[in-house]
Amino acid sequence: MRPHLPIIIAIFFITQTTRSQTTSDSLLQAGNGFYKNKDFAKAGQLWLKAAESADNKISIQTGYFYASNAYAKAKDSVNSFKCLELAVFKNGFNDLPALTNDDTYNFMHSSSRWAKLIGAIKPAYTANPLNVRVVDSDVQLFWNAHDKAKVNPGNAAAIYKQYYFDKGSMALQFYYVNKIATAENFVLMHNEKQKYYNSIRANSLKAAQLKPVYQKSFANLKKIYPQAVFPPIYFVVGKLRSAGTSCSYGLILAVDQACMSPTADTSELTTWEKNNISTFNGLPYTVAHELIHYLQDGMASDTTLLKAAIVEGMADFIGELISGKTANERLKVFANGREKQIWTAFKEEMYLDRADNWIANSDQETAGKPADLGYWVGYQICKAYYSQATNKQKAIYDMLHIQDYSKFLADSKFEQVASRW
Repeated sequence: MRPHLPIIIAIFFITQTTRSQTTSDSLLQAGNGFYKNKDFAKAGQLWLKAAESADNKISIQTGYFYASNAYAKAKDSVNSFKCLELAVFKNGFNDLPALTNDDTYNFMHSSSRWAKLIGAIKPAYTANPLNVRVVDSDVQLFWNAHDKAKVNPGNAAAIYKQYYFDKGSMALQFYYVNKIATAENFVLMHNEKQKYYNSIRANSLKAAQLKPVYQKSFANLKKIYPQAVFPPIYFVVGKLRSAGTSCSYGLILAVDQACMSPTADTSELTTWEKNNISTFNGLPYTVAHELIHYLQDGMASDTTLLKAAIVEGMADFIGELISGKTANERLKVFANGREKQIWTAFKEEMYLDRADNWIANSDQETAGKPADLGYWVGYQICKAYYSQATNKQKAIYDMLHIQDYSKFLADSKFEQVASRW
């Protein structure tokens, strides 16, 4: 899902806590405090400086975009336009919905500068599922950097930064900023998993070969959700912590989390990694899951566990409708016979800000209980809503545009299903 202001600000600063602070990070963080206190002009000044001190295009354009929003909040169209033009014309900012769906900029719409900006942004997506692009050049860059680093291990971080991250697509650079943190951190993890990575090289380079399978899933979605658009699919190599995400450039899939096979050496992997790395043939299910996230921009903001579970469960449910399976089949296996127990525990927290006990909680994974059970609960709620709907196309649309999660739960009649467990 592609977050916009002010949500993206909070997400960005959560991410920043995983890496050492740079000057740009510090300025962004300071600006966040002023923004929260509605001192928008000061926030804009700090975020402009953050953009000017950043060292990669994603951080630069993010800083300029934040600054433009803050200045617009302050009704300073001169500086807002200045920052937007730097983001779009100089640094490739292309998130059109982030601008057109934000009422903050309404007072600027009559300007010819606004029309020029909007006209310059070319969204990456297509309305035709058969025209979707599949890009695996970043995976090839990774292995090139990997081989160079193997010869010069003492300089590995600089090598990966120069030959992989900085040379890669904008999608990879987004993934680097939001999921990798630092090249040093990346190298540290890869040094601990060398046997696994050496064993998956061949499979990691085959992801683009499944393009017809991805296209079939996308075409299936177009049949049940005619409004769907389809972004490019980028494959990258990560550090076994985020199988997929999306941004305005497209879907980003970490192919190294889809290479489990009889020839994969798992001796260095954790329990969670062994359980969550999918097979290569399971990659289309993860792609379908991430596509649904990309299309969830119409949903209301909310911090409850219920909302978080529905967002993830929906991606699994609709992903299954179009591809044949969910990206989390193991959760179904575990939940069989335990449905009532899981739902009872979930209900105790569902209206609280407690998603970290149910989603992205790999640190709670044990041999007897998987992480991410919130996905399964959300899947069941969405399945119940779809099952009782007479108009299936409308049901898909309604799911992707939920404005009240408590009402959606009630409308799904899921409680009736749960009462039979």
